[in-house]
Amino acid sequence: MTPAPQFYLIIPPQAGADAAAYLARQIARHPPACVRLGTAGLGEDEIRRQADALRETAHAAEIAVVIESHFRLVQPLGLDGVHLTDGHRSLRAARAALGADAIIGAFCGASRHSAMTAAEMGADYVAIGPFAADGLGDGATADPSLAAWWSEMIETPLVVEGGLSPSLAAGLAGSADFIALGAELSRAEDQTIGVVEAETAAWLPYAGLFDSTHVGEPQGDPKGKDLQ
Repeated sequence: MTPAPQFYLIIPPQAGADAAAYLARQIARHPPACVRLGTAGLGEDEIRRQADALRETAHAAEIAVVIESHFRLVQPLGLDGVHLTDGHRSLRAARAALGADAIIGAFCGASRHSAMTAAEMGADYVAIGPFAADGLGDGATADPSLAAWWSEMIETPLVVEGGLSPSLAAGLAGSADFIALGAELSRAEDQTIGVVEAETAAWLPYAGLFDSTHVGEPQGDPKGKDLQ
């Protein structure tokens, strides 16, 4: 039987001062294996404030925290690694700066070549997506067959992300090591109910995708380690 994928949570940049509280609410529903701080549009001061709050909440639950793109902030902020958004291009520089123990993930879009190059260069995980047009990037979408091929041929852990409806995520669950959810969970479209209720309603269609055996226990990070 194929192991269930692990849950990878993306904290959207617009979470602002609510970022740590949002993470705490999600941990109560299902602790993620890894948390990523999105940084698009944020200045350094705001990044530092959000990272400090997220680090305390996540590390108290023994959950790894990675930051998007800014690998030179990883060590000053006491984070666990970086999620590179330019495929393999910054990987060598990030590894030189952070050392062997840091988590370095590489988002490679829909490119098999970039993903394979990142894996060969020692990325701790490779992320592909989006799987449906979401108005971001160059408009290219990843084919689920790439995830299926990867799971059969490549050992580097695979994260799938972007444009994931519950049905798309379910179809990818057999191929992915991690399913990353961000906007899918933070989009509170129903303004007639409270924030917590809206978040819970958004989470429920995805909840069955993840292994619930170890909910409440320390989660494994994308390097295959347990954080102590």
